[in-house]
Amino acid sequence: MFTALMHWMQANDVLPRISDTERQALEAGNVWVDGQFFSGKPDFAAMLDARYGRLSAEEQAFMDGPVEELLSRADCNEIALTRRVPDHIIEFMAEAGFFGLIIPRAYGGKEFSTLARSAIMAKVTPHSGILSAYVVIPNTLGAAELLVEYGTEAQQDHYLPRLARGEYLPCFGLTEPTAGSDAASLTADAEAFRDADDEIRLRLNFRKRYITLGPVANLISLACRLRDPDNLLGQGEAPGITVVLIHGGTPGLIQGDRHEPIGEAFPNGPLMGEDVVVSADNILGGRDQAGGGWRMLMESLAGGRMVSLPATAVGGIRTVAAATGAYSMVRQQFGLPIGRMEGVATPIGRLNALAYMTEGARVFGCTAVDDGINPPVVSGVMKAYTTELARQSATDAMDVFSGAGVMQGPNNIIGRGYCSAPVAITVEGANIMTRTLMVFGQGAIRCHPHALDVVHAVENDDARAFSKGMRGWIGHFLANLGRTVGHGLTRGAFVRVPDVDAATKRYYRKLGWAASRFALFTDLALFFVGGRLKMRGNLTGRYADALAWMLMGFSTLRRFEAEGRPREDRVLVDYALRLSLAKVQEAFEGIYENFDGPLGKLLRGVFLPILRVNRLARLPDDRMAMAAAAVSQRIDAQSARLNADIFMPENPDSGVGRLFDAFHRVADTAPIVERIKAEQKAGELPAGEPDALAQAAREAGVIEADEAERLSAARGARLAAIEVDVFSESDFFARAVAPSEASRRDAA
Repeated sequence: MFTALMHWMQANDVLPRISDTERQALEAGNVWVDGQFFSGKPDFAAMLDARYGRLSAEEQAFMDGPVEELLSRADCNEIALTRRVPDHIIEFMAEAGFFGLIIPRAYGGKEFSTLARSAIMAKVTPHSGILSAYVVIPNTLGAAELLVEYGTEAQQDHYLPRLARGEYLPCFGLTEPTAGSDAASLTADAEAFRDADDEIRLRLNFRKRYITLGPVANLISLACRLRDPDNLLGQGEAPGITVVLIHGGTPGLIQGDRHEPIGEAFPNGPLMGEDVVVSADNILGGRDQAGGGWRMLMESLAGGRMVSLPATAVGGIRTVAAATGAYSMVRQQFGLPIGRMEGVATPIGRLNALAYMTEGARVFGCTAVDDGINPPVVSGVMKAYTTELARQSATDAMDVFSGAGVMQGPNNIIGRGYCSAPVAITVEGANIMTRTLMVFGQGAIRCHPHALDVVHAVENDDARAFSKGMRGWIGHFLANLGRTVGHGLTRGAFVRVPDVDAATKRYYRKLGWAASRFALFTDLALFFVGGRLKMRGNLTGRYADALAWMLMGFSTLRRFEAEGRPREDRVLVDYALRLSLAKVQEAFEGIYENFDGPLGKLLRGVFLPILRVNRLARLPDDRMAMAAAAVSQRIDAQSARLNADIFMPENPDSGVGRLFDAFHRVADTAPIVERIKAEQKAGELPAGEPDALAQAAREAGVIEADEAERLSAARGARLAAIEVDVFSESDFFARAVAPSEASRRDAA
């Protein structure tokens, strides 16, 4: 019976076909907690046993020392206006070791953990996206990481010390006009040949774009498609995708032109090569790695997407949440801080919960990479969903800051981040492709307990392996069918929950209930959509949403447990889990509404109404939003803990420093303001803004002289913090390009 079924599946493309490049992607990295959700019966005890890391003493000292000093030295407004990082800042970064965070100590690097590199990126990026590029690129996917993992001993000895010292500034040349998210389709060409000196060399022709640090780098790791007509390298006539090291200044290499990224114009531009000739020894990993580039990229990206972009996104969310809460208490309208208004508090509550949730996911995911786990599906989720949440958070912050957010200048602390948000959405695989193709497309095969074995059996025409795999798969399907019905009737009451905080047990039960349905519907998609899944991006995107929000929800719970279940954090946990589960519910409704064929009609006509009545959760309510907002609207031990490792300059003349100086002063004088308000209600003091009545209150004996001074100073700081930048006519037009100059640039 199973043999006939296998032949029928082969003939009808029931299961997705896997190309050679897709197979290497599937085989790269590891299945992690994502596999628990695909199983339909997550073992929460085992998942909670997964380590939740902390920075070492050395790493924390680097965060508190060199990182703080770097950001204090670097004038983010000057960098943004000039579009350059000053030489003295680059020199400081080299001396302090910023270019060697990923490089082993034996070669002069810091050899920091993935978690530490992520934390450094998260702290630097909100201050300056341009400066961030000089931290992110040398310490993530590129020359250093690839050389550490795959380089020959000679390559490591030569390049790694020089990279650590900043003598080489690297970039990675992958994206092309016709190869973006579909990196396997790249056309950059390299041909092996023997020169007049009988040396084997490579002749490269390529056209790359969107290359961060491309205009300023002097060491390029170039992904190309290698041809070897005479099999000089011993890997066949078409070895395939290969990574080649090219030095700046090599004849035929064209670099220096720039793209202009939206928001902050970090160094980014095209790389072109016309008959660029390098030694065959420039193949990263040596000649034996000819054709090994795709595997290198997939293995590096399997964990790499967990690092840079999630770090920059989460750092942005956390900084924006802290700043927006502070601004909402400094800015007053109608006689009270705007943060006390429900309409304003709602987005602030959402910001605070997202900051808590995404930071938990960042730490949890980076810890897995440090433990030798490179989960490509979770990495894809982290890249796509944290960057999208960062974009949404920037919009929420802009709504609260309002006029102070839309007027540009040195004191606008959210404008550049708001404008730059789409950049992270597009790089390292556009989010729309990651969501609709990669996350579920890869996860459904790789993370499923039986699917990959069955696919291999069908491809290999192995009837015995197919029979074994299908028996296991059918048992898996029936078990999840029973679990889904049972959990639906009991609302997850019988999901096994380990020893966790009593108030959070209901969330584990709902996640277990959601996981059983997710696993069941994964099987239905593979059975009934099968080989057409690649074409059903909207449907697979909804599956990706369900998986992503289950992972985000669990990461929140993991953080809460790891940090000792702080009672005051419960409001953030409650908000984050309500939001996560409501998003999972929304994803399931989308799956039910858009499934194909007779099953789809049954789901829409019969089961969708039941799904909507017996829902996992509803979105957080107004009371929960107000309570979550309060976390960033006060200065206490909790806010200090949650804002740890966010850069808050001490200079009260800077935008961020000015805001937090005012916030502290306003919080400090709040009891004085309340006393004045009480006297106003009693008719002892005139109407008006309480902090404007310092002198009158002192004369009436309501407050002491020193309190009046503090209150006046707080008012001055408050008014300064809500002020926007003003430019004289000459300064304003000095910031623009004269029409004649623009014409000359266009002509050039």
